[in-house]
Amino acid sequence: MRLVHLSDLHLGYRQYQRLTPGGVNQREADVAATFRATIDRVIALAPDAIVIAGDIFHTVRPTNQAILHAFIQFGRLTRSLPDAVVVLVAGNHDTPRSAETGGILPLFRQLGIQVVDRDAELLTFPDRDLSILAVPDVLGIQRPSLKPAAGGGGTRYNVLLLHGEVQGMLPASVAASDRAAVEIAREDLHAKEWDYVALGHYHVYREIAPNAYYSGSIDYTSANTWGELYEERVAGVPGKGFVEHDLESGAHHFHPIPPARSLIDLPHVNAHGLGPAEVDARIRAAIDMCEGGIDDKVVRLTIREIPRSIVRELDHKAIREYKRRALNFNLDLRAPERRASGAPGAPGSRRLIELKDVVREKLAGRPLDADIDRAAFVQRALDYIDQAQAAEVAPAALAET
Repeated sequence: MRLVHLSDLHLGYRQYQRLTPGGVNQREADVAATFRATIDRVIALAPDAIVIAGDIFHTVRPTNQAILHAFIQFGRLTRSLPDAVVVLVAGNHDTPRSAETGGILPLFRQLGIQVVDRDAELLTFPDRDLSILAVPDVLGIQRPSLKPAAGGGGTRYNVLLLHGEVQGMLPASVAASDRAAVEIAREDLHAKEWDYVALGHYHVYREIAPNAYYSGSIDYTSANTWGELYEERVAGVPGKGFVEHDLESGAHHFHPIPPARSLIDLPHVNAHGLGPAEVDARIRAAIDMCEGGIDDKVVRLTIREIPRSIVRELDHKAIREYKRRALNFNLDLRAPERRASGAPGAPGSRRLIELKDVVREKLAGRPLDADIDRAAFVQRALDYIDQAQAAEVAPAALAET
């Protein structure tokens, strides 16, 4: 009994202002292409069951184009694998805030897909000797006991399909920027009692228990894509993809799916003590070292310890050319860190840096009027964070004196 587990498709995701010749946001088209390639791979594997652990769309009200693309690709899947069980649950991005407002996911029932978007449901498939307890990410949901015996399925294979946040398992930057409605303690999963636990919400492939996994997203669609790249490097994860798991033998395999567009995080540059010409030279060297060049890629180059006085004197004509060549070139200019306590290890300083990383990433892709300087716009937001931190720390410092 082979099962495929994928999650966090985020169809309709948009970022940056570049459009395709047909007028579609380029990143939305990229994610659609990645999804099409994923469906191709799943069809080639021909599993017995496919579970999709939420966040099918990036927004509760996706565009007609995103809905049509999803319907076409899911239709290909069910026509090509007519005997396969296909189950999907709603994620926090799929779920309307109001219980009275309907979502789009029930549309896919017309294709023979089992959709669970309101309350948790125990689905049984007697011909496969399979039961799937499907738990969507819905605020205020009456969550059942997450035990196979609780539903009385009485089947040989028991799978838990859940979109949510396992407490303590996600990095602080993820938990802070994109909270799931469903949050569970690790022990409440009862992972050992299931044949497999398929999780969604966290965008990086990760083992929670020997038979419990986040499959990760299929493309880079979170608020902190650069953080995802870092986490993947640290964990040795080969990028985005999906899981294939044999419920009988326990054989487990992660299938990487190359993203439709490369994301390149260039080696950081430390500008401490450097003049404008030296920083310009370091920027050129970093770009020249990029394998295959930066053209049409999503690229970030972080310059640390660079004062505003040096930023003003950089070669902005060259920087504009880099931005023209890349789909998006994010020159992440970071001033020398100011810490209220003056201590490198001051409490909360790491969390402050993570918050700033999320804000930078969000604002780097936000559409702006042509006359707004993006670097100044981002710096203003970071200054507000510093001011808030200073206001929070100052009373505590006074209390100690």
